[in-house]
Amino acid sequence: MKISTFDTTLRDGTQGESISFSVEDKLLIATKLDELGIDYIEGGWPGSNPKDREFFQRAKGLNLKHARLTAFGATRFAKNSIERDPNILELIAAETPVVSIFGKTWDFHVRRALGITEEENLQLISDTVSYLKAQGREVVYDAEHFFDGYTANAAYAFQTLQAAKRAGADVLCLCDTNGGTLPMRISEVVAEVRSRFDGVLGIHCHNDSDVAVANTLIAVEAGATQVQGCINGYGERCGNANLCSILSNLELKLGHTTIGPENLKNLTNLARFVAELANLPLRREQPFVGASAFAHKGGIHVSAVMKDAATYEHVRPEMVGNRQRVLLSDLSGRGNIAYKLKQLGFTENLNDTAGREILQRIKQMEHQGYDFEASDGTFELLIREAAHPDFHPFEVVGYEASTKLQQNGSGNTITTASVTLRVGDAVHSSTATGHGPVHALDICLRQCLASVYPAITDVRLTDYKVRVLGGKGGTESKVRVLVEWTDHRRNWSTVGISDNVIDASWRALVDALRLELMRLLEEKPAGFTVRDYSWAV
Repeated sequence: MKISTFDTTLRDGTQGESISFSVEDKLLIATKLDELGIDYIEGGWPGSNPKDREFFQRAKGLNLKHARLTAFGATRFAKNSIERDPNILELIAAETPVVSIFGKTWDFHVRRALGITEEENLQLISDTVSYLKAQGREVVYDAEHFFDGYTANAAYAFQTLQAAKRAGADVLCLCDTNGGTLPMRISEVVAEVRSRFDGVLGIHCHNDSDVAVANTLIAVEAGATQVQGCINGYGERCGNANLCSILSNLELKLGHTTIGPENLKNLTNLARFVAELANLPLRREQPFVGASAFAHKGGIHVSAVMKDAATYEHVRPEMVGNRQRVLLSDLSGRGNIAYKLKQLGFTENLNDTAGREILQRIKQMEHQGYDFEASDGTFELLIREAAHPDFHPFEVVGYEASTKLQQNGSGNTITTASVTLRVGDAVHSSTATGHGPVHALDICLRQCLASVYPAITDVRLTDYKVRVLGGKGGTESKVRVLVEWTDHRRNWSTVGISDNVIDASWRALVDALRLELMRLLEEKPAGFTVRDYSWAV
């Protein structure tokens, strides 16, 4: 069955803590949602703030291929006539083909929040929906707090739906606004509503009880034909129903059609895109689209997955645009190593004995504090060193770094570093200043190597993270430094462990460049040579 999709990331999602999209962000996300095949995109509340008003003005220039842009608002104020209600006028000015209107369903809210009678509230709903329909708009009626209202006074809750339906509402959407209803209750209530009303029935769930996705799915099974939610589950308090999980489950588990299997393959990219614009990390453990959704760590799991991925994967990751990953840690078995060797193309280079030795080394290093899940480059270096034990691109003779306060009274500091390396029979030294010790050491290291290995200049540091590990505590603690790199063809991470943050950083720096030189050896086995420019250093 075709289930209509309604995305409210740009409206309800922005009510989440730490979420703040610019107008430009919202325009970009709207375009991406349209490309994904979402049916309705709720862009915001034009009557509530200047940003949403600007969004709808600029959104008129969007060339949406599939989605119908939707403006959100409330029923008219009791003191205003429908023709002069400011919020209603803003909705009309937004010129969207669809308007989503929420109204009070819970008699407690009618009396306490609005301060009017139940009959007056029914009139607000009827007036607002009929007026918007007269303006040629498709109207989605959001029955706010429907499940709480139904529990408190089912008869009145049904009257509010009836008022909207008689006024011409195209969709009746049942909202679990407080997020406190459990799936069994959702199923019971939605089934009852379905028995009384025909047409499109929507479901809008919040995640305060951590069951918003389950509530949405069971609502569909009970008769809902439109699902509302936010990408990555963004939203107020504990968030809205995660639309990524809803789409995946409806398509892959329940046999419904939402955005279609081809568009579903773009889901992971969209989730990461929205997270990037939200300036929030995408939860690694997020189902379907998270980096850990199809990651395997335990040795027994990996051994089984190598035989048949279905042993520990409920769907194929490619179906949602994700990928399978095998992690390395002290929980790894030989299957993890075998998987990684195959992935790197080293299956023929290393025998079983070498694989066991690498596994033991990994477990020892993990015990010291190394993290191979996040440092794929460090693991790759271990493999390449085992495959080419006689290749030593350089040796570190010594290094030092010092930071001094400038004497000009500015309060600024200056950092100087010195590095000495041995490449073959030649010794190369360099001294440089930088923006801190890591930067200065990085400059020196490159200056020592660039004349001998010119390709090393392509390697760039892109990120640097420090984490204090357990142990002594305070400033005596051991630290782990994770450094991310790129050579414009690939990205990788290396890690260094020490009770000295400069030493840990140095180890990560050295490993990154050593790895790149090992790769160059693999890629150019016949033509890889060391040019002797030591006279110029």
